[in-house]
Amino acid sequence: MAEGETESPGPKKRGPYISSVTSRSVNLMIRGVVLFFIGVFLALVLNLLQIQRNVTLFPPDVIASIFSSAWWVPPCCGTASAVIGLLYPCIDRHLGEPHKFKREWSSVMRCVAVFVGINHASAKVDFDNNIQLSLTLAALSIGLWWTFDRSRSGFGLGVGIAFLATVVTQLLVYNGVYQYTSPDFLYVRSWLPCIFFAGGITMGNIGRQLAMSSHVTPRSSGNVCSTKL
Repeated sequence: MAEGETESPGPKKRGPYISSVTSRSVNLMIRGVVLFFIGVFLALVLNLLQIQRNVTLFPPDVIASIFSSAWWVPPCCGTASAVIGLLYPCIDRHLGEPHKFKREWSSVMRCVAVFVGINHASAKVDFDNNIQLSLTLAALSIGLWWTFDRSRSGFGLGVGIAFLATVVTQLLVYNGVYQYTSPDFLYVRSWLPCIFFAGGITMGNIGRQLAMSSHVTPRSSGNVCSTKL
């Protein structure tokens, strides 16, 4: 090349690392948005089940009753769902233990149905005392983990989520944000940690399935490039 000549600036191509980071960020954001709206939807549905406890036929104002809770409850539940759903596959990846037990959407849908049933049972089923109800819901929640998860990381995260969410709820009730009818465990109902545990397992399963469905390995993209060459 003669002196004085300069190379014409061509289009800059992103390296494989930059492309991988960008795709992971977009993937993470999409999964977070999906988990947020799933959490909002479940919060509205479960709130409806709690409100309509003693109603056998839907009243005319059932749509209004869906939004009868405080406005901040669905967004908070959606945010918590997004965090939990993204945290589960992240912990699996860092522990080097990919979760492969019952990894299909039909299993995830059954897990959601069981979780909704457990939540509905907390308001619908009548027991002689709250201890029997709490023990029953605890057994059902552990059964949900055993049926759809069976991982040590899932159980540990579920217990941690149940503890943290219960403490936050107790602080909200203590400060008069809202209240429970017939509280029997430090301003809240004794079965509440069981609901939070089951909810954490459910959102973790959804998050894992979303991560598996949208996962693209760099090796596969390298193979594609090599075949093109």
